Parts: sequence; C-alpha cells; structure tokens
Amino acid sequence: MLGSFTKTLKKIFGDKSERDIKLIEPVVKQINEIGEQLKSISHDDLRAKTDGLKARIVEATKENEARIAELKKEVDDNPEMAIADKEAIFDQVDAIATENNDLIEKELKEILPEAFAVVRETARRFMENETIEVTANDFDRNVAAQRSGLDIKGEKAVWHRKWMAAGTEITWDMMHYDVQLIGGIALHEGKVAEMQTGEGKTLVATLPVYLNALAGKGVHLVTVNDYLARRDSEWMGPIYEFHGMSVDCIDKHQPNSDERRKAYLADVTFGTNNEFGFDYLRDNMSTTPERLVQRKQHYAIVDEVDSVLIDDARTPLIISGPTPKGDQQLFDEMKPRVEKLYNVQRQLVIGLIAEAKKKLAAVEDGKISKDNVTEGGLALFRSHRGLPKLKPLIKFMSEPGIKQQMLKTEAYYLQDQEKEMHKADSVLYFTIEEKNNSVEL
Repeated sequence: MLGSFTKTLKKIFGDKSERDIKLIEPVVKQINEIGEQLKSISHDDLRAKTDGLKARIVEATKENEARIAELKKEVDDNPEMAIADKEAIFDQVDAIATENNDLIEKELKEILPEAFAVVRETARRFMENETIEVTANDFDRNVAAQRSGLDIKGEKAVWHRKWMAAGTEITWDMMHYDVQLIGGIALHEGKVAEMQTGEGKTLVATLPVYLNALAGKGVHLVTVNDYLARRDSEWMGPIYEFHGMSVDCIDKHQPNSDERRKAYLADVTFGTNNEFGFDYLRDNMSTTPERLVQRKQHYAIVDEVDSVLIDDARTPLIISGPTPKGDQQLFDEMKPRVEKLYNVQRQLVIGLIAEAKKKLAAVEDGKISKDNVTEGGLALFRSHRGLPKLKPLIKFMSEPGIKQQMLKTEAYYLQDQEKEMHKADSVLYFTIEEKNNSVEL
C-alpha cells in the first residue's frame, strides 16, 4: 500500500533527482547556446575569455578587498597595538571576507554558463586539433619548461593534443556532453553527484574547478590515493593551464617544504585526503605564520566521496611526538594509581566471591532458597564483571552448577538492552568487558 502511494506521489511530483535536473536544464541550454557562439572565435580570443571573467569578479569585490587590505595595513603599521584592538580589527576583516564570499558566489552563478562553455570549447578544440597555436605569454613559457605537450616557437605557444600523465602518453579525446554539464552544475552547488563508470567523472570536475578558480583564491581537488592525485593533475592540467591557471599536486612535494607551500598557492591544487588533512594538522601546530603551508580554504571537490568521507574517515589522522618530559612517560605517573584502584577492586571482588559461595553453598542439593539463588547469582555476576580473570573466581566457577548460575544471572541483566545492568555494576569501581576488550570506570 505504501509503495503504491509513493509511486503515485512520484508520478505527480517526480522524484528529487528529476526535479533537480529540471531546474538545471535551462542552464544547460544556455551553456549550449553560448558554446555555439564560441566555436567561431580564435584560440587567443577563447583564452581572453578567462581574463574577462576574472575581471568581473575583481570588479564585484574590489571595494571589500581594498577595505580588507586597509585594515590589515593598520595592524601591520602599529606593532604596539593592544591585542583587544587587533582582535576587533580582525573581526571586521572576517565579516567583510564573509560578505566578499557571498559576492563571489553571486558573480559565479551569473558567469557559470559562459565559464562552462569556455571549458567545453577548450576540450573540444584539444580533441579535434593535433595542435593549438596561440600567442605565447610568460605563463606559457613557464609551463613549457616543466611540462610535455607545450612548445614555444618564437612568439607562439603550441599546445599539443598529446602529453604525459603519470608516466604514460595520453591523447586528449574528450569533450563535455549534457550529462557532464549537469554533474558540473551539481558539484558547484555543493551537492553529491553520483555518476556511473564511464560517464566522465574526472572530466566533470574540470567545469566547477575552472569556475571557482576564477576567483583566484584556490581550488582543492581531493582524491583517494596519490596515484590518482598525480595522474589527474597531469591529465586535466593543460585544460586549466591553457587559460593561465597554475596547477600543482601536493603529493609530489615533501611536507613543510617550500615546494608544497607553493603548490597550495596554485589556482588548482590536487592531493590526497590524508595529505590535505595532515597539512591542516601540522599548520595548527605551527608557532609562526611563516611555517604555515596552507592558505585559507575556499572551495574543494572531493572525488570518490563515499571512500573519503565514510571509509577513510574511520581512521583518525594522528601526529605523534615525544612527551614533554622526555623519558618520563605518562605510564610511570599513572601506574601507582591504577595499582591502587585494582587492589581496592580485588578486595571487593574477593568479598563478593565469599558472599556468592555462602549463598550458593547448597545449589547442588537443590535445598537453596530462591532469595539465596538470586543474591548469590548477583554477587557471582558482579565478581565476573569486576575481575573475570581472578584465580579464586575461576576456581569457584569450575565447581558444578556455578558457571551455569552466573550465565543465567548474566542473561537476566543483558535483556532489554541492558537497562538493569547499572544496578549490577553500582558497587564496582570499574567493569571489564572481555568480549569487547574494554574497561569502563
């Protein structure tokens, strides 16, 4: 009945995915229309589109950026300023920065169709041409010195369709279709986009990465292993670099190195979730701003999000180091207290065993009263909860009928999600769960 009702609702209203796609379809149509117009412009004019889009964001945020720079200069110019005054100024900076992010988000929403069309047209030209020749600039020359797939010939930069990625020569043969445009819009909006194998997840990311990199505040692309991080940075890199956007991968560089710091300053930074996480932890342990490697986080896309945020997230990231007191370990400080606690519990458990022996003395004969069985069983169960490996207890449990009585009492306290267990544990200093290898004070 409920299934039929759900089907009826879906027929009337559609499911969530269908409704989301209907909202996205007009944007996809707009991207396609702009894409048709871009086909007729030159390679240089296509690259110039990126500068135009960046200029729109700069114009939208220039007043706030100027105000932030002014406030920071006020602090720098007054080293003797009181801490309270500095905090008040930086509170203003944070408020303006938040407002700035809202302005950037608004501008990105407006330029999204054109930005996506530019990326798709770039991918199409790489796919359909063996080489793309443009006017060379300093950025092209720097990239050519480090990458395959780009040659400088006089005043011209020649981008090739083939380049090296993770030690293998690849031939660019992809362009974005509507399914990738839909995925790219969903990712930009902060949603989880699920795509089947072969639908081009890696290609999808180029759209929102390019769009958000236009703000100049850095984009992180998080992957599950260092091979994918290195491969994707080299595979997708030329699409961004063609438009003057720097690309790097933190997994190529040593932690706390100038090279890794530089990688974080790139427009697009690839890396594994563990390395991003450890750099974050190390930065929080830094004593001076100069030792920081990350800049302020702005936008990130997480590849294989189920692995990163569910599977990998179960393993904590831990940075360990020497104890403050050198060879004097916390163990030495805590051992006397633990011994004292154990001895008190041992005396208690020995008393409970004696009580259980007294109450259950006639259990074999069947002459024992019901009250004695209940009280003796509870004392025995408490002994087992307190110190299950205590030799006097193990010896007593080996007697006929005693273990069965303990198990019967245990079954009573385990029922109804152990709601009565606190009564059994109330007299103990700690309990030991052998099955879970745990101790609770």
